[in-house]
Amino acid sequence: MDDLARPPRLVPPTTAVRESFLTGERADHLATGDPTDWLDEAHRDFEAFAARRRGVQERWGVPSTTYWYVSGEHYIGTLIVRHRLTPELAEVGGHIGYHVVLPWRRRGHATRMLAAGLGECRRLGLERVLLTCAAGNEPSRRVIIANGGVHDGRARGEDRFWIDLAAEHASRTA
Repeated sequence: MDDLARPPRLVPPTTAVRESFLTGERADHLATGDPTDWLDEAHRDFEAFAARRRGVQERWGVPSTTYWYVSGEHYIGTLIVRHRLTPELAEVGGHIGYHVVLPWRRRGHATRMLAAGLGECRRLGLERVLLTCAAGNEPSRRVIIANGGVHDGRARGEDRFWIDLAAEHASRTA
């Protein structure tokens, strides 16, 4: 991948990244053996596909907002903010889910994307957010810790981390 012309940022799902979204997500799913049939809808009508992902949606039983991390026409990854927790999400899933597609990994994008996502959580008024990752997912673990995550045990094979947004904000304004 070439260097990016513009710094990546979180945006609502956009048609500007159609080709790189389809390419990146397909590559990811083929690499993991996960089904790619969900991308058929995106191939047929990307404008409608992106539009259905914008704004606050009810997912996992809570209001959730989807962001894409992009630079110009380059799609780098997705970040989802769940506005509150259910008992299930409080155990596994947490407030934030994110991924960087294969071509863009190991470049610091996940760390910066999560930092931007924490800003979105602050705007929602969240003071503390929970993130979880598979116990063996060392890259995700490092991303969460780099963003202030404090380990809080394990549930159903997922490591749990809390990030105190109020404390982080207070330390920056002190």
